[in-house]
Amino acid sequence: MSAATRRLTTAQALVRFLAAQYTERDGVHHRLITGTWGIFGHGNVAGLGQALVEYADVMPYHQGRSEQAMVHAAVGHARQLNRLRVQAVTTSIGPGATNLVTGAALATVNRLPVLLLPGDYFASHAADPLLQQLEHPVEADVSVNDALRPVSRYFDRVTRPEALVASALKAVRVLTDPAETGAVTLALPQDVQSEAHDWPEEFFADRVWHVRRPAPDPEELAEAVRAVRAAERPLIVAGGGVHHSEAEQALKALVDATGIPVASTQAGKGALRHDHPADLGGIGHTGTAVSDELARTADLVIGVGTRYSDFTTASGTLFQRPDVRFLNLNITAFDAHKLAARTLVCDARSGLTALAEALSGHRVDAAYEAEYRAGKARWEETVRAALRADDDGAVPTQTQVLGALDAVVGDEDVVINAAGSLPGDLHKLWRARSPRQYHLEYGYSCMGYEIPAALGVQQAAPDTPVWALVGDGTYLMNPTEIVTAVQENLPVKLVLVQNHGYASIGGLSESVGAERFGTDYRHRAADGSFTGAPLPVDLAANAASLGMDVLRAKTVRELREALVAARAATRPTCVYVETAPPSAALPAEAWWDVPVAEVSAREAATAARTAYERSVADRRHHL
Repeated sequence: MSAATRRLTTAQALVRFLAAQYTERDGVHHRLITGTWGIFGHGNVAGLGQALVEYADVMPYHQGRSEQAMVHAAVGHARQLNRLRVQAVTTSIGPGATNLVTGAALATVNRLPVLLLPGDYFASHAADPLLQQLEHPVEADVSVNDALRPVSRYFDRVTRPEALVASALKAVRVLTDPAETGAVTLALPQDVQSEAHDWPEEFFADRVWHVRRPAPDPEELAEAVRAVRAAERPLIVAGGGVHHSEAEQALKALVDATGIPVASTQAGKGALRHDHPADLGGIGHTGTAVSDELARTADLVIGVGTRYSDFTTASGTLFQRPDVRFLNLNITAFDAHKLAARTLVCDARSGLTALAEALSGHRVDAAYEAEYRAGKARWEETVRAALRADDDGAVPTQTQVLGALDAVVGDEDVVINAAGSLPGDLHKLWRARSPRQYHLEYGYSCMGYEIPAALGVQQAAPDTPVWALVGDGTYLMNPTEIVTAVQENLPVKLVLVQNHGYASIGGLSESVGAERFGTDYRHRAADGSFTGAPLPVDLAANAASLGMDVLRAKTVRELREALVAARAATRPTCVYVETAPPSAALPAEAWWDVPVAEVSAREAATAARTAYERSVADRRHHL
């Protein structure tokens, strides 16, 4: 007797399959694919487009305006939901597909799952070349979708209907594997999408994927315990893996028992609440003074769920003690072995719990605790001074904008940012009050992430106030999903900071001898340089034209009032504020390597090279 089958197109079968996938961790089940974002063209409209209409009852559809932005929205959604739930993104062939590449890179760099379903050329080559097809003269099986290979954790081109069964299962395995996850791409030739096939009914049965929590190896754990007990000045570096594993309480239990202080990467901030005595704030180039001071003298650095980016390590110059050693707890062996570390290759929560149990009775020296607590208190005075505005009638600085927002948000609010000068100020100054409040995408630091990511987060947490903090440079890169927020009535709050250019890169340019060239949004002056008056753009009017409610704030007082109103709003709302130059910008507490011209006829570059050579001499290779 033959097994039961169902006759469907390949696209219909894929949608039905995805709707039946679930994750489970700690006994809690979640639907895996919560919805599909899509923009339709000739490469997917008759295949996946038709399938999404056919099965609208089981697969929610979200209409996007930019392919890159759709990926950002899906990534923000997955991050908010601890990587246990995912969204899919479908595009046509050609430009629609290649527009996915930036978003895919962001997802994979940040170890965040997203399923990409771009259309592709005819597998039969019956119509060749297609509109938008890239022809390769010696490799006929190459398409523009091959650009997604290096930025995907799994890639397949499904050239026959029956190939979908194995490919779809492999794709979901990667999406749900905490050690391997990232962007997953199934390129779908448009003729194959519409081709019918007799599918086994078992393919559409509910399938639960267990998201494992591997425990540490006993020998690795024993070695780690010996290292911690022997350390005089241990420091924990908390990365995004703490959040993905929902290990915040396990981290707190370890810290409460041992007194080991915690510094956080951009992705790890909020692993401890800001007012915990052992929370030292951000670390590295954008870190706090107390974190970086302790990092320079630490004899054991315990990385938990961190990639150790160059911002975290200050380009290899931060951890300066001659005998410093590293202990890395990470579910990914690739990251665990960085900096020639002792390793605990395991789930963050499982590993931290095991460490706490094995370290029972151990605590750092009281003098060390007193030292870092005093440093924390000094830094908190710096934070208060930076956020405070003494004149309510003045134009606010950027840090005073953050101060006003800090006074308005509740513990449950989510604050999203990715690029510009805001990430540095936020990492140093933001007082994270809950694990999900601080949402910084700084693995790829992608301009244009914030607004679409806010949509994905708002979908994941519909009753939560979600704030997208955006400078004018980032806003101009990708504001289009404002239209989607309006269409879906997602009450995201956009704080649009106007500072007339790329403020972050302008400061960096000045520091490396490039004299802020090409970083300001200004008219050309008589000499041809961009040093004239600021451009007369009205970004608030632009946001309003896309359907947002807009509140303009010119003073500190007006800003506070606008933020309160925005938080209470039930529609997408923009708070627009033009900032004053900071009177004294907070300096970097650690270096970051941006190579400077070795020779130049310009004095600024020559001086910058001299400073660069002094700093680069401090770089260490930890062996």
